[in-house]
Amino acid sequence: MKIKYFEDTDTALVELSSNEVAETREINENVLVDLDRHGKVVSLTIEHASEQADMSELAFQRLGTVRS
Repeated sequence: MKIKYFEDTDTALVELSSNEVAETREINENVLVDLDRHGKVVSLTIEHASEQADMSELAFQRLGTVRS
């Protein structure tokens, strides 16, 4: 997973996979979700990100073990 923040456009991009985007859906006027051909989320784009969240800090915490 990668999270990119573009200060010049105040846009956050959360990339969950490298799958090819087949469809983009608008959740609202500031949030777009990209889906692959199987309907799985590839990425999220958040416009006006600093209005949606505190962009000054990012924390990551992994809890427990992921089981398949």
